[in-house]
Amino acid sequence: MSIDERMEQLEHVTAAHIEQARKDYEENRRLWREQQTEIRAIWHRMEERDKHYQAIWDERDRKYKAEQSESRYEQASRDAVIDKRIGNLVTAIGELCRSLDQRP
Repeated sequence: MSIDERMEQLEHVTAAHIEQARKDYEENRRLWREQQTEIRAIWHRMEERDKHYQAIWDERDRKYKAEQSESRYEQASRDAVIDKRIGNLVTAIGELCRSLDQRP
């Protein structure tokens, strides 16, 4: 094999390597673009899910606060009734003690 034939063969092999490298580069760029699109889609789904969960959390928080407010109002009403009953009981005990003290 002559030098010219070897050079021709090397040029052919080199050209094949260059062409394969170009194809690989184009394929890598295509895959990178697809990956970026998928990443953006995933982030979008995550943000939508976060908004959904935040809405659920806000609704539960609103219901909890409303229930707590109602519970405090009911407790205050019960406390007022109990305070009145205790006051009446103390008054009755005081009257009983006075009536017992007035007996001969």
